[in-house]
Amino acid sequence: MAIGCVLCSILYVKMLSAALPDHLTIASDTEQTDVLEQMIPEYVGKKVQKSVEASASGASDIPKGDIRLCREESYTVECSLFGIFPVKEIQVDVVERQELIPGGIPVGIYMKTEGVLIVGTGEVCAMDGTIQEPVGDIVRSGDYILAVNHVPVTEKEEVTQQIHEAAEGKVELQVLRGEQIIELQVPVVQADDGAYKAGIWVRDDTQGIGTLTFVDEQGNFGALGHGISDIDTSTLLTLRSGHLYAADIRSVIRGEQGVPGALSGVIRYQKDQVLGSIERNTSLGIFGTLTTELPLLQQKSAKKVAYRQEIEPGPATLLCAVDGALREYQIEIEKINLNSYDANKSMMIRVTDPGLLELTGGIVQGMSGSPILQKDRIVGAVTHVFVDDPTKGYAIFIEEML
Repeated sequence: MAIGCVLCSILYVKMLSAALPDHLTIASDTEQTDVLEQMIPEYVGKKVQKSVEASASGASDIPKGDIRLCREESYTVECSLFGIFPVKEIQVDVVERQELIPGGIPVGIYMKTEGVLIVGTGEVCAMDGTIQEPVGDIVRSGDYILAVNHVPVTEKEEVTQQIHEAAEGKVELQVLRGEQIIELQVPVVQADDGAYKAGIWVRDDTQGIGTLTFVDEQGNFGALGHGISDIDTSTLLTLRSGHLYAADIRSVIRGEQGVPGALSGVIRYQKDQVLGSIERNTSLGIFGTLTTELPLLQQKSAKKVAYRQEIEPGPATLLCAVDGALREYQIEIEKINLNSYDANKSMMIRVTDPGLLELTGGIVQGMSGSPILQKDRIVGAVTHVFVDDPTKGYAIFIEEML
């Protein structure tokens, strides 16, 4: 009996640990004690201590068992079941609540990669008529070529030229694989057109249409709510440079069960249509600085952000401009995961607005980054659509993008 109770307790501890967030951001204008009490069951003991970062302030220590967080500092909340079984340590940051201008407008995205991305390998028809695959498994999809024969390269044409001029039937590649730079000796074959080839497929840029999520008071922006990955390798692209451009949505391909829809538009690549520079491509979105004022955003006032524990299942709105006009559409937040291991899937949402359902069928490609509002606060952004049900999708907490 005793062993069974212990095992049940251990399993329950694991369930509690998975349910409680590893990190919590609390705005200084809220009742912090209420926040923690609501999240942590009564029979889970709590002890608060200052984090290393906060202890330098010289503030007095917090008594054991006291969960009042009254300073804009960092704390550690130690949770244990019945005061016996450790559950989790929650890092708590008390901060001043941020305000952002919600986006919702479509933007054109153009990015150049750091180095030249290898997306695959193939066969080469040699001069003697044989079919050969020179590189075999020497290189991998997702490698970035930084130099060929010690000559730095940033464009795919530079890689091709260096290989075409190969001597002695081989070239030396310097590639970035993960976080490691390695040197590779790659054989080349003289093809039937007389040029030397290695059978490597490469890419050095990408472009597409997405949605701007927010702009802060300094003109810094966030968009998409997820990173930009290569379509062939599914790896997050390493950014060398990038820009946002003005874009026009020309048509909408409605989403249907099993077939994701999409926004179809035109990116205006003229110099006077540059909206800003992309400085980071991360798994949580793309980020940078606007260089021009956007008329649609000038009509919007800044709104306070809501942190994950303040979001509630229920009605919310989605801000987007799929028909050229910036509108709020009704949605339902169906599920909230406070401790999702995939930040891009922290909320499950469903489109309920008849107008948006008629226009798009729900969530379509190109709407990623559309901000979600609840109780006049920014709570998150759309990230993914359910292929088997386009009315539903996933969203990211806005605090993750911050």
